[in-house]
Amino acid sequence: MNWSIALEPLLSWPWFAAMMVPLALLVLGGLLLGLRGSAFRLAAVTALAAALLNPVILDEQRESLKSVVAIVVDRSQSQDIGNRREQTDAALAGLKERLAQFEQFELRVVEAGNIGPVAEHTETRLFGALDGVLHDVPPSRVAGAIMITDGQVHDVPDGKPDFSAPLHALITGDNQEKDRRIRFEKAPRFGIVGKPLELTFRVLATDGDTGSVDVRISVNGEQRSIQRAVIGSETPLEIVVPGAGSNIVELAIDKAPDEITDTNNRAIAQIDGIRENLRVLLVSGEPHAGERTWRNLLKSDASVDLVHFTILRPPEKQDGTPINELSLIAFPTRELFVEKINEFDLIIFDRYQHRDVLPILYYDYIAEYVEKGGALLIAAGPEYAGEQSIARTPLISALPGMPSGEVLEKGFFPRLTETGKRHPVTRGLEGSATEPPNWSRWFRLIGIDRPQGEVVMSGVDDKPLLVLNRKGEGRVGMFLSDQGWLWARGFEGGGPHVALYRRIAHWLMKEPELEEERLTAGSRGMTLDVRRQTMREDPGPAQVITPSGKTFDVPLQSQSAGVFSGSSQVEEIGLYQIGNGDLKALAHVGPINAPEFSDTVSTTNILRPITDANDGSVRRIGGTSQIALPGIVPVRAAGDASGRDWIGLRTTGDSVLRSVSRVPLFTGLLGLAVLLMALGSMWYREGR
Repeated sequence: MNWSIALEPLLSWPWFAAMMVPLALLVLGGLLLGLRGSAFRLAAVTALAAALLNPVILDEQRESLKSVVAIVVDRSQSQDIGNRREQTDAALAGLKERLAQFEQFELRVVEAGNIGPVAEHTETRLFGALDGVLHDVPPSRVAGAIMITDGQVHDVPDGKPDFSAPLHALITGDNQEKDRRIRFEKAPRFGIVGKPLELTFRVLATDGDTGSVDVRISVNGEQRSIQRAVIGSETPLEIVVPGAGSNIVELAIDKAPDEITDTNNRAIAQIDGIRENLRVLLVSGEPHAGERTWRNLLKSDASVDLVHFTILRPPEKQDGTPINELSLIAFPTRELFVEKINEFDLIIFDRYQHRDVLPILYYDYIAEYVEKGGALLIAAGPEYAGEQSIARTPLISALPGMPSGEVLEKGFFPRLTETGKRHPVTRGLEGSATEPPNWSRWFRLIGIDRPQGEVVMSGVDDKPLLVLNRKGEGRVGMFLSDQGWLWARGFEGGGPHVALYRRIAHWLMKEPELEEERLTAGSRGMTLDVRRQTMREDPGPAQVITPSGKTFDVPLQSQSAGVFSGSSQVEEIGLYQIGNGDLKALAHVGPINAPEFSDTVSTTNILRPITDANDGSVRRIGGTSQIALPGIVPVRAAGDASGRDWIGLRTTGDSVLRSVSRVPLFTGLLGLAVLLMALGSMWYREGR
């Protein structure tokens, strides 16, 4: 119950002043001049003023508000180390029980950190959670905040938080913890495929441990070497980037006997391999309509360095023209096919026939080049079925098909075979989904017998049109028509010549994205995505090994011909191993080398400055058998908020108004009687 007096004037203040000021001056003048009845006049004017001011007694019914206590619980992955999780749960239960004894406190609990399978944060952000849980609470009502954490907090503000109440931290874990970790100091984001790349790393240990450790170095899941590293010193590392696209370099050290966790005993660097310009040798046997199609396509590809020769004047042509009057460039056969053949990533014979331009032995060199990992494409024309066919040279051992002698010249639509619908080179070619295909016809097909490898396109009477084959460590392609230029020139609407020719060339040069059997994996936040490229009907599920060693399967569903994919929500941050059949892949879920595991030893040092600045405290509660919780004491705003075995929470004086009772003092019969008595007294005195 709160009593107070308030004024509720019957007139506005200007009108009140206009009425009472002249009367007050008259009464004041009478008092100064000593006139009779001045005191009665003063009483009458005072009674009139009181009636007009209308004083009221207010009786307020108020309800005291509770002070808000925030408990922020750290649920990050580092809290899973040792018995920290059990200590946290026990501390939370104990605090709830103790705070329930105080009616003046309202409890709010918020869990922060990497909670649940959809967490995408890799830092322990407790102060952000604290701001969120108190965003609707006035500063005067905040009793304080209590954090239950291992002390590894990554969003500690530079100054005080946005409230002036005590901040206390209860630290889980043990003050005798030890840990050893490894991290990259220098890790370039990109590297040239096949070239050495320099990196550096450092092994760190708690309590100033010294000595050296063995570091296992793996690239894309395959261990490459073991290197000795001195603890605390930056150690250089050199690797060779194995392939284009994403490459994962992993460093690992063994767990020491007294380490609390081996989670940070691994470090990951993700390096995108960039291929140097691919060198392609294009040899055209004679000028023809399709020659420029190959040349223009390869010249337009920024990743290709093209060397192109066209045989304009074969050796057997003798027209008597003096050599010094010829403007033709001599074909450097020895330089190209002996000395520098291994510098080319792809050799293309475009309607080439054996005319003694190349010595017969050089064909054997080309076959050996393919066997050892080179790439060869035969773009065949009618000459391939003739007497001077290159199939009649030692190159025969590398060719995927022998000429049958047929040259079929009739209109046909190039079509994808059942294999071609699944093969990355021809899969999904624009226009292939309809029947007939939505592209123009061709009018010539070279027949072959017993094709080796995969026939991905067919022509007249389903005869092979495009054959792809592996030979030893290399690859060979055979295009059995020289009519592709019809697509390039838009005949009957043209066709997807650019996509087809480019895919053929890059498959031959072992582009990873065009491999028939390929397993890749990636992540979106905490979602693991698996993609399987295969020529099989059903690859089965993918097997996944988590960073902690657990295993589970990811079902793969068909997305299109030859492509299967699957996804799974995961909870752990780190490197996942995915397998399917003989294929393996790696994927890192979450940011690489997350701060959450950069330092896992529990500590009071990080939070101590800000708890001291907020009149709070930081203390360890950990124990092997039980925890030691401090007592809770309500304190005033100006009092101490912590002691040896207690923590203080401030109480608020805020309240909320529930009802108001008002009693007017100068209205009704009482006010009228006082006013009449004052006026009557004045009249009586004046009448004498």
